[in-house]
Amino acid sequence: MIRRLLLIIAFLITAAPAFAVNPDEVLSDPALEARARTISAELRCMVCQNQSIDDSNADLARDLRLLVRNRLTQGDTDQQVIDYIVSRYGEFVLLKPRFGEKTLILWGAPVLLAVAGGFALFIYGRRNRARPTGKPLSEAEAKELENILKS
Repeated sequence: MIRRLLLIIAFLITAAPAFAVNPDEVLSDPALEARARTISAELRCMVCQNQSIDDSNADLARDLRLLVRNRLTQGDTDQQVIDYIVSRYGEFVLLKPRFGEKTLILWGAPVLLAVAGGFALFIYGRRNRARPTGKPLSEAEAKELENILKS
């Protein structure tokens, strides 16, 4: 009984984003709706911050979805819609930030950290390669090793 309940809860949790876009928001033109969904998947919900507005049930996400659909029905291109949203909410609204002067550190930091880590591993390996490990054998250990090798 508990397994069934947990299974039902798991299905409901994973299906929750499917209910984010309300039926009254869906455009009648399937091509425009597909474009709206694509754009919505690229925009961050400012309330949830780790979900796209397409997946979020927040009121602000709903407003942004309606704004995207409104701009598309007015004839804006996808890029114009995204630029409009970014001009109102800033670069943070993009789930995948653009490469530019303001985001140079964001895009460059992983590369710099990987290079620095590789360099540190190289230096560490070089330093430890020359060092002997362990201690010399005692006379008893040397005799025991000799006896083992003779056998």
